[in-house]
Amino acid sequence: MLKRFLLLKDSLVRIVISDKWTAYREDDQQKARFVRDKLLDADWWYQVKYIVGFTEPIYSMLRAADIGKPCLHLIYEMWDSMIDKVKSIIFSREGLGLHDTSLFFNTIDDILQQCWLKSSTPLHCLAHSLNPRYYCQQCLNEVPGRIPPHEYGEISEERNTCFKKFFPIADDLRNIKKQFADYSLNRGVFANPDAIEDSAHFDPLQWWGTYGARTPELKELAFKLLGQPASSSCCERNWSTYGFIHSLRRNKLTPERAEDLVYVHNNLRLLSRSTNDYLTGPSKMWDVGADEHETFDGINVLQGARI
Repeated sequence: MLKRFLLLKDSLVRIVISDKWTAYREDDQQKARFVRDKLLDADWWYQVKYIVGFTEPIYSMLRAADIGKPCLHLIYEMWDSMIDKVKSIIFSREGLGLHDTSLFFNTIDDILQQCWLKSSTPLHCLAHSLNPRYYCQQCLNEVPGRIPPHEYGEISEERNTCFKKFFPIADDLRNIKKQFADYSLNRGVFANPDAIEDSAHFDPLQWWGTYGARTPELKELAFKLLGQPASSSCCERNWSTYGFIHSLRRNKLTPERAEDLVYVHNNLRLLSRSTNDYLTGPSKMWDVGADEHETFDGINVLQGARI
């Protein structure tokens, strides 16, 4: 809503300074005066811009985690980057250095940390550890002080917790730990210069498909986690479609018939994207953004859909 205010700022200001605003004032002068004072107050607009500024990284991170694409291995880095961006914006507004203390940021950080503790799982740390990009020197040099995942205490503890659950047999657990040690330290089969160089440029699944043949257990685990979405929203959308088609109030379809209708409904939606009508007319791009990552800057795309 606040972002929308900023996009329509000029139009809103023109409304309250127009002659027609006087006619509206007669209905409720107190409310009209309050709205006019706020819209013409430069400090109020500055505060709105500030709120939108430090909440945008949080919104973007939530949207990125809510898509149906594989991103479980990106969550840990996205979270750290989001905290750094929020801190930078707040400290810049308050005129503080990065090593100073901000009571407002501490309050925001406490709220965010509580949310992280509720939603994070050891799988986030394990998936983060199996992304080869986070071990290449190019990635480490992007942020001052960044270290590879196997040197983080929290990540190492959570990763080992996952290993124990996935491999309850002692010999299997010891074997997977040895494979991970070679992978994280660029030793053995992972000491190949091409493997080290390509870790910065390949998609994680492509990299494991190319260089993980000698460590089949670790490769299989990487394939499972690196192809995993971070949210169940994509499944919930399918359940919503099922609920739209079949409910006790609407009809008494058998489960088999309802599943067939859901299957047909989803495939018709996909087929509609290949038609000319999908790109023109009042229903243009009607399903745009259904499972994609949109930031604040992508709001205007939805206007063409007339949803």
